[in-house]
Order: sequence, then structure tokens, then C-alpha cells
Amino acid sequence: MESLERKDLLDIESLSTEEIELICNSAKYFKDLFTRSVKTVPVLRGKTVCCLFYEPSTRTKISFELAAKRLSADLINVTVATSSVVKGESLIDTVHTLEAMKADYIVIRHAASLAPHFLSKNIKASVINAGDGFHAHPTQGLLDAYSILERKGSLQGLHIGIVGDIKHSRVARSDIWTFKKLGAKVTLCGPPTLLPDEFSIYGVDITYNLDDILPDLDAVNMLRIQKERQQGSHFPSLREYHRQFALTTERLKKCKKDIVVMHPGPMNRGIEIDDMVADSPNAIINEEVTNGVAVRMSIFYLLSGGKPLEEIDKD
Repeated sequence: MESLERKDLLDIESLSTEEIELICNSAKYFKDLFTRSVKTVPVLRGKTVCCLFYEPSTRTKISFELAAKRLSADLINVTVATSSVVKGESLIDTVHTLEAMKADYIVIRHAASLAPHFLSKNIKASVINAGDGFHAHPTQGLLDAYSILERKGSLQGLHIGIVGDIKHSRVARSDIWTFKKLGAKVTLCGPPTLLPDEFSIYGVDITYNLDDILPDLDAVNMLRIQKERQQGSHFPSLREYHRQFALTTERLKKCKKDIVVMHPGPMNRGIEIDDMVADSPNAIINEEVTNGVAVRMSIFYLLSGGKPLEEIDKD
């Protein structure tokens, strides 16, 4: 397999283990490009990528933009706050307008779950999901898996914890699918109000005591408290949350010496993770940002048909 036999990348559920491994293997090639003096390749020369973000984003949006530029694509950025969307234009009309401008790829983030899936059925352009509601954030799941692979070599048999605001996290849902498909055991941890029992349908373990699981984990992903998505109070106070669920310096001492500490960002330092932990050798938070560009380059490349990697530089 040298390409993704699909038009779109919408979620992890629909990807096979082989496809996930293909994306990660290709990402290694594109990350190696970062060490070269010329960091661009002509994979998407003549193609147009449109970034359509209906929700605020810094890391993901910039990462997709940089990935497209490094593949030599033309880039369209739609700032929703100043577009016709605020005049009442529907999502499908907005995208058909972009398609009329011959956009080949539409990278979309939307507050409504399954919005990218709806678009994919109504347009010819390739749709890449950059986050939809509480549902999925597939490229984050893929870059998280790739980042662990870099440190551990494989996810098979690893025990990975996801801690924090699971209920409102599309990252958690995509991570669960990705980690399990690559052979890892996943345990979710957080306050009962932010970790509903129904998450057991994913075939994961659930605990409400972080100290019980930390010594067994090979990797841990610390999610932020998503205040902007919450209605009402889900725990007594931030101070109490920090006491029970933060990855502190003292808790890190109880972990395996080679535990991988992750965070999708942006971090709330001093709430879900302490400064000393975020800046420790175990943390790969900045590496995840770098890897995000490589993984998104890999996805563009594979959706475009994925000519053999050794032929790319000959163009």
C-alpha cells in the first residue's frame, strides 16, 4: 500500500491498522526533511489547500498551513469571523464557493460533530477533519501515536493513560481508537463528572484515582480542562482538581523512569500539569508540535496518490 485508498480523512474509526501504520511510516520521511536546508518538496505543486476553521485554533491551523506550504501547495485561509458566514451563508454554500475556486483539499474545523462527514458526501474535494465538535480529531490522534512510536518503537503491549476532561475531548476519542488499533491498552482517568461510564463502550479501563494507575503507565496524555465547552461546574475548584488529577513533580517520581508525558495543548500549567513536569526530559510536548507538521504532510501526500517517496525529490 503506497496511498490511502480514500478521498477524505474524517476519523480514526474508519482507518485500518495498516493505514495508520502507513501514515506514521510516511511521516518519518517528511520529518527528516526538517533537517535539510531546503525543506519543501513538490508533492502538491499546482494543488490548492483551503483551511476553513469555524473554531479558534493556533497549533492545528498553523500546522496544516505549514504542511501544505512545505508540499508546495497554494493556500487559501478563510477567516470565518470576517467571511460571508457571519451574513448567514450555510456551510455547504461556503464550501461549494471554495470548490468553484478549484480547491483540491478542504481542512475543516467545526463545532458540529460530523460536519466534515456531511461535507465529504457533497463535494469532490478531499476533506480533512481538523476537529469536529466532541467527536473526533483524527490528525491529533495520529500525531500522538507517531510521537509515542518515536520514543518506544511500538505501541503493542504498552499501557497508555489519558487523564482529564475526557467528556468534552475529541482528542481523547481519537487517541483511544488510534492507540487500541496499534495494540496498546488504554486507561481513562478523571473526575466522574468529566468521565461518564459510557466511555466503557470503547473497550478501555476507567478509574477515578490517578495515583492507582501512574506506576503502571508507559505513556500518559494530560488533557486540559475545556472551560469553553463546559456548562456549570464539574468539580469543586481548580485547586481541588490539581490536587487529585494533576501530573505533579511528586507524582512523576512514582512513574516509570521512561514514561512518556504528552499534552495536546494549549497547556494550563499549574492545573493539569506542573511546570517541572512539562519541561522534564519525559515530556514530548514540543516534539508533538513538530510531529504534527510531519503527520499532516504525510496525510496530504497519501491522499494525493502517494508516489514512491524516493521519487519525490526527483521532480
